[in-house]
Amino acid sequence: WNKREKLFYCPSWNDDELQECPPMGLESLKIDDFQLHASSTKRYGLGAHRGRLNIQAGLYEDDLYDGAWCAGRDDPLQWFEVDARRLTKFTGVITQGRNSLWSSDWVTSYKVMISNDSHTWMTLKNGSDDLIFRSNREKEIPVQNIFPTPVVARYIRVNPQSWFSSGSICMRVEILGCPMPDPNNYYHRRNEVITSDDLDFRHHTYKEMRQLMKVVNEMCPNITRIYNIGKSQGGLKLYAFEISDNPGEHEVGEPEFRYTAGSHGNEVLGRELLLLLMQFMCLEYLSGNQRIRHLVEETRIHLLPSVNPDGYEKAFEVGSELSGWSLGRWNNNGIDIHHNFPDLSSVLWEAEAKKLIPRKMFNHHVPIPEWYQSQNASVALETRALMAWMEKMPFVLGSNLQGGELVVTFPYDRTRSPGVTREQTPTPDDHIFRWLAFSYASTHRLMTDASRRVCHTEDFAKEDGTINGASWHTAAGSMNDFSYLHTNCFELTMFVGCDKFPHENELPEEWENNRESLLVFMEQVHRGIKGVVRDLQGRGIANAIISVEGINHDVRTAADGDYWRLLNPGEYKVTARAHGYASASKKCEVGYEIGATRCDFKIGRPNLSRIREIMEKFNRQPIKLQVRQLQTHRSGERLLGT
Repeated sequence: WNKREKLFYCPSWNDDELQECPPMGLESLKIDDFQLHASSTKRYGLGAHRGRLNIQAGLYEDDLYDGAWCAGRDDPLQWFEVDARRLTKFTGVITQGRNSLWSSDWVTSYKVMISNDSHTWMTLKNGSDDLIFRSNREKEIPVQNIFPTPVVARYIRVNPQSWFSSGSICMRVEILGCPMPDPNNYYHRRNEVITSDDLDFRHHTYKEMRQLMKVVNEMCPNITRIYNIGKSQGGLKLYAFEISDNPGEHEVGEPEFRYTAGSHGNEVLGRELLLLLMQFMCLEYLSGNQRIRHLVEETRIHLLPSVNPDGYEKAFEVGSELSGWSLGRWNNNGIDIHHNFPDLSSVLWEAEAKKLIPRKMFNHHVPIPEWYQSQNASVALETRALMAWMEKMPFVLGSNLQGGELVVTFPYDRTRSPGVTREQTPTPDDHIFRWLAFSYASTHRLMTDASRRVCHTEDFAKEDGTINGASWHTAAGSMNDFSYLHTNCFELTMFVGCDKFPHENELPEEWENNRESLLVFMEQVHRGIKGVVRDLQGRGIANAIISVEGINHDVRTAADGDYWRLLNPGEYKVTARAHGYASASKKCEVGYEIGATRCDFKIGRPNLSRIREIMEKFNRQPIKLQVRQLQTHRSGERLLGT
């Protein structure tokens, strides 16, 4: 090192400085493609720009999007390089093999080299020998190596020395590094995102999450409430956090909204965003923010930050960079909660094909099949808890937050054509679903940015950051499809970041990316029409059906007779009907401003229904004479002169 001391700075570090640095951002895309270089490349789709930790190749590997950097030759002279664009304290390297369904490629050992000018390189040493780091034993589990002593330089190279005998040199990499102080650095200033919100930006264990919810509840006791909807397979309570000016009660005419997160336990960004959202709304309400006060006073909001706490604890225990792509995704029984709901789209489509709608089945509130409700069905406890919650609360709009991409998806999630994996499969409410998806994507800092780098294989920015779920990849039994077909609630999925488990130092930027979107989407619950269906005495009628002409999907009134129907701007013919009542129709106009149009109905009972009701009340059945008997009886009366 002495010969290079002008080029490489390796001071003595105190205990604080020896702590490992956070990831530089290969996975989170803070490091752009132009900062990644390699000695050689097998082909473009396996270039240095693909050498990012946890990058996915997708089902169909091709020349553009593959699952790693792979060297053009297999020899110990190959390298993968990162240009930090400023002096950086490097403390370690994390590696994976190639993500592929068809190939098995990974590096088993490597050296690390550093430089300040990209021409003169120094290899990290173990005494007088080059330091050899042991690496991967398979292609998916990340392996972290921390340097014995931090080193400062601008460039860093990973130099493979050995690799899987039946494979090639292929790597996915993350570098741990802390930028050295340099206020004049152009690249740092350009990429820096600062938040002014004073919130708790860190990852929370289950107990810490519960404690944070309690703290926020104590700060805002008049507008918040903590409750649980059930338990996980591991016995952890599924806590929900309510924000409303009248917590614990449904107010007639006030729509109910929900955000859920963490159905895949390793996709933790959504969980932390909801914990940040509840802090933010409480603080802003107390400070008199009129926008937040209006939301709280006009909406009943429910936040469920951790649907799969058991999975989260598994991922958290390993850490943000070492949990890989799937550790903690499933619940303790190995079930994917988000896709564990009954497949009601197939039930509906089969009924439509047999022309059973509306004669024997409705086009909404599709019943759950009997086999799914049996004790032997593979249904997670978490799924059952969610379904009971969704049936109990009159939710109007909701979203589940997931990770690993930047896109908003909307129903249907299953393709209608058998055997087809990708196909546009719209609901009757496709137009409003597209608007709801765009309302989130267009206000996100990155989703619709055409210049942003794709997370993995799909350029969703070309589609305005939104996509029909089935046209991306088919999935039966999703939470979105179930919510739409079994309840009144329109549900979408927000994929809120490329990195499923970002390092906590990235949480402030991710909050800035998503904060406005989270608020705007909640406000969409006030778009369309709302009202109350009453009888002639002014009593609310529960379970009345609200139909909109031209849209083959109805909604129903809640227990007090109130309803909400999400619609885009326009004029609609709306009909209210209920069992034992005459139907009523009227024109309802939806404007462009936020605020649902009031559209109330009063419906009465026809005489026949009223007679039947009276006779049933007094335990009498109406006399049903056959027409022929009645005619014979009347003819006899005429013959007798009566």
